[in-house]
Amino acid sequence: MTASAEPAADLPRSPLHVADYRLFWLSRFCSVLATTAMAVVIGWQVYDVARADYGMSPGQAAFQLGMIGLVQFVPMFLLAPFAGLVADRFDRRKVGALAVGVDWIMALALAVLTTRGGLTLPLLFGLASLHGMARAFFGPAINAIGPSILPAALLPRAVSMTSMAMQIGMVAGPASGGFLYAAAPSSPYWVAVVLLAISMASILLIKPFRMPRLQADIHPLRQIAEGFSYVKRERLLLGCITLDLFAVLLAGATALLPVYARDILTWNGHPVGPSGLGQMRAAPAVGAAAVALLLSFRPIERNVGIKMLGGVVLFGIVTVVFGLSRNYLLSLAMLVMLGAADMISMFVRGALVQLNTPDAMRGRISSISGLAISASNELGEMQSGLAAALLGATGAVVFGGVGAIVVAGTWALLFPELRRSRSFSAHYAQPKA
Repeated sequence: MTASAEPAADLPRSPLHVADYRLFWLSRFCSVLATTAMAVVIGWQVYDVARADYGMSPGQAAFQLGMIGLVQFVPMFLLAPFAGLVADRFDRRKVGALAVGVDWIMALALAVLTTRGGLTLPLLFGLASLHGMARAFFGPAINAIGPSILPAALLPRAVSMTSMAMQIGMVAGPASGGFLYAAAPSSPYWVAVVLLAISMASILLIKPFRMPRLQADIHPLRQIAEGFSYVKRERLLLGCITLDLFAVLLAGATALLPVYARDILTWNGHPVGPSGLGQMRAAPAVGAAAVALLLSFRPIERNVGIKMLGGVVLFGIVTVVFGLSRNYLLSLAMLVMLGAADMISMFVRGALVQLNTPDAMRGRISSISGLAISASNELGEMQSGLAAALLGATGAVVFGGVGAIVVAGTWALLFPELRRSRSFSAHYAQPKA
């Protein structure tokens, strides 16, 4: 009997009533807390080293921030299709824990190098590429675990709760990273070493679950191609995945936050600096966490497609306002709203993708979705850095916000399936235990 066929009285009422989900939640929280704290510090160090040690102009240093995105995206682009197949063929817990272990090595190396004052741009780029490798395998494995340990009826609520874990980590991580760096530059990395160890342990403590059986006589490359073919056939999935890809690819304002913190926004006549950068990096997560908390109690149930598209439009509008703002408090408010709008879109997209994917393909579909998200984030950082070098930071952010609005309108026309999505429907239930 599948989980969805069990009597309602036998089902847990909340994902948090499932012990394995609590471990899953803790792992996501600790990993996001660690990696977002490191992301703030790495961004600051890249921009500061480029300006102070290499004598680059603000535009040239901003371009280096874009290069950080590129060196993370390239390994993920090359490895993601294979990582999805790995997540469908091997123990997803062990694959996820191994990926976190790669991030742990990166955190330890950055802690030692920062303590000794041995950072250079090539070293920062090389270690950032390790994070890209880790993300290639982490996303497909971890995202496929949730549907394997929960009844299908709890998945929409689990999406919001998992998002809340991530957003809480994204609030505390950047803020703590900025403040810890101001106190002692290596301390954010040492804290990340501990948090990533907890994340690895939590994943491995999840009880083993039944893995899907793939046909042994099908060549691995054909199995990878099956994932892409499935997304191409399922236009709802294709629309969800590509909407995020192109909207965030253009509106990558967060990549340029070090420029705003060092050279644009001030507080009491002084640049807001690394502490302000941490607050700005945390601000989108504040808005996202608030919306995720609301959705965990009152999830979106009607007109889900229209609300997803509306979230992208709002995302673009507040990006434009942030780009034009020179008031630090207004800028923070816009970043909070940016996170809230993105959370609405992410919640709907995540639930639709999970509920419209068979268990045997969840790793591969998750890798394709993760590749799109990585392309939108990392290539978005590169696009923002290049646009900032050509248009200035303000021009690049405003251009991206307008682009996100245009993408939402275009996708509403190209993919009417998105507009017609009225509610979530569980097409694929949890596999038999």
